[in-house]
This record gives sequence, C-alpha cells and structure tokens, in this order.
Amino acid sequence: MNYLKKILPALLILAAPVAAVAITPPSAPQRPVQPAEMKGSTVTGRILIDGQTPLDGGVVYFFNAATGPAPAHDRYWRVPDFMKQLDEAGRFSLKLPEGSYYLGAVKRLSGRLVGPPQEGDYYFTSVDEKGDPVRYQVKVPGDMDLGSLSGAQPFKSGGTGYRKGITAVEGTVVSEEGKPVRDALVFAYRSAETVGRPLYTSYPSSPNGRFLLRVGEGGTYYLKVRSVYGGSAPVAGEVVGNIGQKESQAVTVKKGELVKGVVVKAKRFAGRGPGSARAVTPQAEGINNETKGR
Repeated sequence: MNYLKKILPALLILAAPVAAVAITPPSAPQRPVQPAEMKGSTVTGRILIDGQTPLDGGVVYFFNAATGPAPAHDRYWRVPDFMKQLDEAGRFSLKLPEGSYYLGAVKRLSGRLVGPPQEGDYYFTSVDEKGDPVRYQVKVPGDMDLGSLSGAQPFKSGGTGYRKGITAVEGTVVSEEGKPVRDALVFAYRSAETVGRPLYTSYPSSPNGRFLLRVGEGGTYYLKVRSVYGGSAPVAGEVVGNIGQKESQAVTVKKGELVKGVVVKAKRFAGRGPGSARAVTPQAEGINNETKGR
C-alpha cells in the first residue's frame, strides 16, 4: 500500500550524530530490543469509528507502559513503540513482546503523514468507562483478540500553542545564517546519545521557526531536530539539527512549567560521506517486521 510505504519510515528513528538541546532523565533509558530477542504473542482486533464503520487505512499504535506515560494527545504526543496498518475492515494483527500496553489509532486525512494528528484526522484511544487509558497485558505465550474497539472521532487539536499546566519546551529552529526553519520536527530523548526511538515529538515548526515540544513529565530530555520523522541516514538537502556546541546544553523542565527561548540550529545535510549518520535498529523492531510485504 502506498500509504504504508510513506508512513512506515515514521518510526525508524535515526541515530544521527546531531547534537541538540538537553532538558536529568526521570528514569534510566531502556536498552534497545535486538531482533534476536524479539519473542511475543499475536494481538488482533478491529478499530471502528461509530460501531459499524471501520477505520480502514488507519494505523494502530501500541505504547509500552514500561517506557513512558499513557498517551494524552491534549498534553503531549508520545511516539508509539509498535504500529500496524489497519486493513479495509479496520482489523489488525501483530506480534508484541510480553508487557503492558496502551492502544491508540490514527487515520490521517489532513495530508501530513507523520507526527501528531492534525485537525480533521480520525483519532482513537482505548479508554475505560471512566475515561482512563486501558492497559492491555500481553503474555508470552498467549495470543489475544481484543475484539472490536469503537469510538474513533475527528481530531480536534485546540491549537498547537501552550496551555497552562502543560510541561513543555518552546523555542526556535534556525539555520546557520540565523534564518527561521519551518516544518522541522523536534524529538525528545531520555538519554544524551539521542539514538533509537524518541519518547516525544513536536508539531512541525512554524514559518517563523517556532516550535513547542510538549512532554509528559518534568526532568531532562535531549532534543534532536530533523525535517522528516525518521528514516535511514539523512539524504542530501534534508534539514538536520545541531546547536553548534561540543556538549549538549542541559535544560531542566519542572512538571507543569514551560521553558522558553531554546534556539536549535539546523543545516542542510550536504550528502552521504565519512562520518555521516548511520541507521540503527529501533527499539520497536517489530514495526518493521510486522509490516513488511503489505
């Protein structure tokens, strides 16, 4: 499917040596799961819009509860650990390692294929009768069918600006000449190496280079900037970020507060060559394996 070919690279995040801004991790970083270690159970289900209409062509997301908070699109956009495209009936089937997971889904109609959902996209989060995100316990062995999950609705962003009580970093992405860079995505990592899969991502930077990166908890995060949401090594002409310092700058964010004035420098990647970024296996290795051949 053309859609799948476009969105699949979204979670293959690059271990590019692009230093960025730092914000002291709330917890120790998780060790990436290697392909040989991938053991899991098959999880199946179906996502519906109104109880009858399938969320066909959308993508189901699974968020590991051990590596981050529950998804909360009104406060931050967490990068999913695993994903799988839904078929024409809104069904999915994928293998997940043993653990506890939150579930969400998006059908993108806005034109932007990656990053947080946009106004007009369909969005779904599995919640209980109290509105709290449901945790699905995956056991190995032990395949599970989640049945039909209904309630996908048109997404309403409420704007991309800052709201009181949100934990966030605000700043500007600029070129080496100091000019604003638009449509750059700012990723937040828990470790200074900024490799593998990030935990959070911003909306694309505005025409004046402004970005707002919302995170789920206070602490220190390390930021990386690119003009695309993942992929292999950057290609010639792509925007990559570098703050122009030998060491990352640490910025501490307290829960419920906003850090302002972060300036992240970006430049156009000149092309492949010695020292260029290399692709790595993301923690969510199953994303690639589960979606091949579709």
